[in-house]
Amino acid sequence: MGDDGPQAGGYPRFAPVERVISVRGTPYRCWCPPDIDALIDEQAFAADERIPYWAHVWESAVVLAEEIAELDGQGRRFLELGCGLGLPAIVAARSGFMTMASDYEESALEGVRYNADRNGAGGLAVRLVDWRRPPDDLGRFDLVVAADVLYERHHATTLAAVIEAVLADGGAALVADPGRARAVDFEPAARAAGLAVERRPARRPLGVTDGPAIDVYRVVRGS
Repeated sequence: MGDDGPQAGGYPRFAPVERVISVRGTPYRCWCPPDIDALIDEQAFAADERIPYWAHVWESAVVLAEEIAELDGQGRRFLELGCGLGLPAIVAARSGFMTMASDYEESALEGVRYNADRNGAGGLAVRLVDWRRPPDDLGRFDLVVAADVLYERHHATTLAAVIEAVLADGGAALVADPGRARAVDFEPAARAAGLAVERRPARRPLGVTDGPAIDVYRVVRGS
């Protein structure tokens, strides 16, 4: 976990700044690049719609972290999809889960390693995962989460397919979204994949009085 990543300079090359986030009264120290716009690569966007959403801890991630912090993860496997800087995964590792954080961007995984080290989340594994071509050896997980990942038209279908592929029998997935336009496609996509979906009442992170209210979809295998 001491590795800052394979690229020259590792994660510190982004000159990350510290942000302290309270998760049910426990402070987590997250280092984030200071300017997302400065990370935009026009060639990468043109080729594959890549925007550096990973470089910020979104409200959806905080709400999921609050949900996870109340769980006992002992003996249970956890996977975060589209993890960005991985706050939910870090909280899961601290809660006893056998934890894997996955993302499409290697830079995000560098950030997860960096932040996990500094929050006592030893043992957290990371893996590069493209939902369109998920690896066959990911395995199955008791809790699968994704925070604010429904940006493009195809994301609802691909996310539902990955959840169906990796969710253990008796397991559950939590998908958090701040009401983005493409989120309306997720429930029908999940049901088409053979999953059952319950949308919980929207809420903000605890103690926050403005900003988006976050929908949390709880997903299980259909009967």
